[in-house]
Amino acid sequence: MNTFGDPTIWLPFVFAGLMGLSILIYVVLDGFDLGVGVLFPFADDAEKDRMIATIGPFWDANETWLVLAVGLLLVAFPAAHGAILTALYLPVAIMLIGLIMRGVAFEFRAKAPAPHKRLWNNTFFAGSLMTSLSQGFMLGMYIMGLEWTVVNAAFSLLTAVFLTVGYSFIGATWVIHKTDGALQGKSVDWAKGGIWGLVLGIGLISAATPLVSTRIFDKWFSWPEALLLSPLPVLSALLVFALWWMLRRMPFSNDRLSWLPFAAASSLWVMAFIGMAYSFYPYVVPEKLTIYEAASAPESLFIILIGTLFVLPTILAYTVLAYTVFRGKATELRYD
Repeated sequence: MNTFGDPTIWLPFVFAGLMGLSILIYVVLDGFDLGVGVLFPFADDAEKDRMIATIGPFWDANETWLVLAVGLLLVAFPAAHGAILTALYLPVAIMLIGLIMRGVAFEFRAKAPAPHKRLWNNTFFAGSLMTSLSQGFMLGMYIMGLEWTVVNAAFSLLTAVFLTVGYSFIGATWVIHKTDGALQGKSVDWAKGGIWGLVLGIGLISAATPLVSTRIFDKWFSWPEALLLSPLPVLSALLVFALWWMLRRMPFSNDRLSWLPFAAASSLWVMAFIGMAYSFYPYVVPEKLTIYEAASAPESLFIILIGTLFVLPTILAYTVLAYTVFRGKATELRYD
C-alpha cells in the first residue's frame, strides 16, 4: 500500500470524500421526494396520485444513498459513528420511524379501499415531515458541535424547519419538471414561496457556522482564503436570482426547459454542501475528532475500499438507469 503514499493520510481522505458524495446525492435525490410528500396537504386527491407517480420509480433507489453514507461512516470512522449517533439518538429514531411510515403508506395507499386512502395519504405526509424535520434537527446539532443545550436545540429547531422548506422547494421543482397543466402551475406557486425559506435557511447556516468555531471563521475570512472562496456565495446568489427569474416566467411555451429549476435548485444544494464540507474539514465530529483520528486501520480501509469500488458503480449505474428509463412526464402510477 505504500506504493500510493501514506495510507493513513489518503485512505481516510478518500473515504471522507465518498461519504460526503453519498450524503450530497442523498440530500438532492431523496430531498425532492421527501419534499413531494411534505407538499401533499396542498394538493387534491388526483394531484396526489400524480405527485406519487413522479417519485414512484425512484424513491427506493434514492434512499440507498443514505444507507451507503451511514455504512461508510460505520466501517471507515467507527469512533465518529459512535459519537454522532449517540448524540443524535432521538432524532435518528424519529427519522427511521418516518421512513418506515413513508414506505408503508406508499404501498398501502394504492391498495387500500377508497375510504381508507386518506389515512395513508396523511401517513405519507406525516412520515415525510418527520423525516425532513429530524434531518434538519440533526444538521443543526452537528453544526453546533453535538452538544445538547437550550441554545443549540433552539438553533436546531430552526434548521429543521428551514431544511423541510428546502426539501419542499426542490420537491416542487421536481414536480414542475415531471408534470404539466394545472398541477405544474400549482407547483410553480409552491416553488415561488419555498425559495425564500431555502435562502433564509442557507443564510442562517452560513452565518452560524463560522461563529461556532474560530477555526472555521479563520478558514473563511482570512486572506487570501476569503478571495478564493468568494465564487461560492457569488454563484449561490446568481442561482437564486436565476430561479426567481425562471419561476416568475414559467411555464415556458411548449413546456420547454421545465428541468431548469430542478437543475438550478440541485446546484444550489451542491454549493451549500461544498461550503459546509470546507468549513468542517478535517473534522468528522466537529472540533473533537478528525477523519484521521477516527479512521479505521489502513489495512481495514484498503479492503473496504476494494468492495466500495464494486458497490458504488453499481448503485450509480442503476440510479442512472432508473432516471433514464423513466425520463419525461409522469403518467398514472400502476401497481399491477
